[in-house]
Amino acid sequence: MLINADFTRVATSLPKQQQWVKSPQKGVERIMLDRVGAEKARATSFVRYAPQSDFPHHCHPGGEEIFVLAGTFSADDKHYPAGWYLRNPPASGHRPYSDEGAMIFVKLWQMPADETRYVAIDTNKASNWQRQGSRSVCQLFASDYEHVSLQRLDAGELLFTEAISGGAEIMVLAGELYADGETFSRYSWIRLPTETPLEMVSGPSGATVYIKTGHLAQVIGLVS
Repeated sequence: MLINADFTRVATSLPKQQQWVKSPQKGVERIMLDRVGAEKARATSFVRYAPQSDFPHHCHPGGEEIFVLAGTFSADDKHYPAGWYLRNPPASGHRPYSDEGAMIFVKLWQMPADETRYVAIDTNKASNWQRQGSRSVCQLFASDYEHVSLQRLDAGELLFTEAISGGAEIMVLAGELYADGETFSRYSWIRLPTETPLEMVSGPSGATVYIKTGHLAQVIGLVS
């Protein structure tokens, strides 16, 4: 299966375009944002758990990155309400489920084999945010391979002032972004190839966004 699999092109997904599809597991649905592969794939998705739904214990050979958007996501004996950011490195495993229901943003099979660090950050904590210039930033992960953060922009603020080496991926969590005559509201997703000069500006109420940069330099040529 190939979805937004040309990493040399801009890819977007707007809420008005998104459709939930059933996963192989009862009570779990997905919106596929990009995907290279079948059920075991390099994939970026929104995933929705109905109350009392789960997946059997399984491993993630290529790692797993999660941001909890709504409800409470659980894995084994740990519980993560909306706002938690998680990284499970390659070869890790767990049994994910949700008692009350949950919606999460998930990236699978996108970590280098030598990544070993587990990450669990509660972005609701004010102490995890720092002021950087004109915006507030919650740093989530940084390596030679990629940088991940949440950023709060004031009204009318440019998201990037220059093209990003290694590309960028953005998910809108609150407010709006404007670019190329399009409005990107909550749960919009944008993927920009390396060095793409796209001017994105926050709306009149500002915006809170998830941003990952640098990681796309490794995937150009993944699909011919």
